[in-house]
Amino acid sequence: MCGREVAEGDVDAITGHVPGGAPERASGTGAKRFYKGRWYYFCSLECRLTFMATPDEFIEGTAPAP
Repeated sequence: MCGREVAEGDVDAITGHVPGGAPERASGTGAKRFYKGRWYYFCSLECRLTFMATPDEFIEGTAPAP
């Protein structure tokens, strides 16, 4: 979305576990979204939400610049 580089390993890194045992990830390391059979990585939750609003426009390169 914004053009920032995102390290996929940082987004997937587990930083702890919630009381029920589910893995917990640091919110400041980025976000990801599975869409049409592929993972997309983002620098922030805000960029992920922007992508989710009109994902096909971003994939096709027709979305307006942020």
